[in-house]
Amino acid sequence: MKKLFELNPTLDRETLARRFAETGRLQVRDVLTNESARELATVLGRATPWGMATGAGDEKRKSFRMEEVRSTEGAKRVNEAAMEAQQMSARGEYGFRFAHYPIVAAIQEGWDPGGAHEVLLEHLNAPEFMGFVRDLTGIDALVKADGQATLYAPNHYLGRHIDSHVAEGWEVAYVLNFAPPDWHPDWGGYLLFLDEDGDVVEGFKPRFNALNLFKVPQVHLVSYVPPFAPIGRFAVTGWLRTV
Repeated sequence: MKKLFELNPTLDRETLARRFAETGRLQVRDVLTNESARELATVLGRATPWGMATGAGDEKRKSFRMEEVRSTEGAKRVNEAAMEAQQMSARGEYGFRFAHYPIVAAIQEGWDPGGAHEVLLEHLNAPEFMGFVRDLTGIDALVKADGQATLYAPNHYLGRHIDSHVAEGWEVAYVLNFAPPDWHPDWGGYLLFLDEDGDVVEGFKPRFNALNLFKVPQVHLVSYVPPFAPIGRFAVTGWLRTV
């Protein structure tokens, strides 16, 4: 567990900070040591009880635990929620569907005391990582990180939105990626940034051991993962906050 989260000591923070300052977004490749990246990928791939997150507009967000997803009645509710999200998206409105494990809620409700996900969140809030993201973003007021584990499997997506929860202290979104190194562009799951006309101005490929950072609000989405894609677009995602 000691090597669950260890930053790569060779990263050039000054160069990375200049890149972030240009557009308010950045992908940091090889952000962790190889040993830590492999350990975290194992936790996500083999030791995470995946539930499901769906959303049909901002007001209809739902979270289902793994036990519910696997039950007959629970699976029915998940499918109904996913269909509602799909119908919302078909109208050009905000919708999403992806597998997740809500780390903060799991800690607050005592799902797995002392488990790997709890240790991970402690590392994300430790001085080493918080100092790192302050250096890269130039935002000294960042004080904490929340987080959830996410898995975009076939038919999953995150619709276009802006994350405009500034009043809640959201300053910078992060995505700590652990997709397979051979992730193919045809498999989707890209983090895409759009301009006012809906054109893609930048996109980050799902990678192994890469950290995406972007200042909010920015219009973005996670592109649809098609039915033929493999299961493997794992990540830890959340917001770096000032309160």
